[in-house]
Amino acid sequence: MAAEPPTLTADGFVARLYQHQSDAELEKIQRYFKTGKGQYAEGDTFIGVRMGEVFALAKEHIDMHVAEIERLLDSDIHEARAGAMSIMDKQGRRKKTPEAGRKAIYDLYLRRHDRINNWDLVDLGAPFVVGRYLIDKRRDPLYELARSSDLWERRTAIVASSYFLRQGELDDTFAIAELLLHDSHDLIHKPVGGWLREAGKHDRGRLIAFLDTHAATMPRTALRYALEHFERADRDHYLGRNDASRR
Repeated sequence: MAAEPPTLTADGFVARLYQHQSDAELEKIQRYFKTGKGQYAEGDTFIGVRMGEVFALAKEHIDMHVAEIERLLDSDIHEARAGAMSIMDKQGRRKKTPEAGRKAIYDLYLRRHDRINNWDLVDLGAPFVVGRYLIDKRRDPLYELARSSDLWERRTAIVASSYFLRQGELDDTFAIAELLLHDSHDLIHKPVGGWLREAGKHDRGRLIAFLDTHAATMPRTALRYALEHFERADRDHYLGRNDASRR
């Protein structure tokens, strides 16, 4: 007998999540996501489901309607919101998704950014939901996000630009990185440095020019990420300049 197709509703997705709940996994998650008081994941409710299981369920629910995806985003359960972002990511990646469908998930992402409130949720959705939608459009929304007072909106700006790198377009990554260069949060420093590094794989000379201008004053974490593929002597050169500016 053929398996029953999944019920493509938020309630059905959450019910399936609970079938994969594990107390041992919950303990791991609480350590990994730093869910204690004052941490970034404070207030998030985790039930203890491996992300691999969440992504597998998202694949089964790829045709979920945007209204049901929004209901998932409204859930207090972090894994449910991760599932929502994974479904949106898969719809964004899928070649047959129509432009109207891409716009619907893009609009949902920006309209409900209040529910996209952790680094993993941003990183799941921003490239193929936001970046891919904007590939043939004006990039102004990313610069508005980069100037936001909200940490996660700023992270969306730099992470979404990674889709442009896939197409060989570097301008926005360098420009947004420069806007975010002196951000106070380490959860901005890491993606800024990481995507500068990736941009440098396309144009090393441009990355070197950026570092020549900014290495002395940029956050050390961002600099270290940007330098990951440099030879040791070059890394030491730029890190030394960064050290000197702090004396």
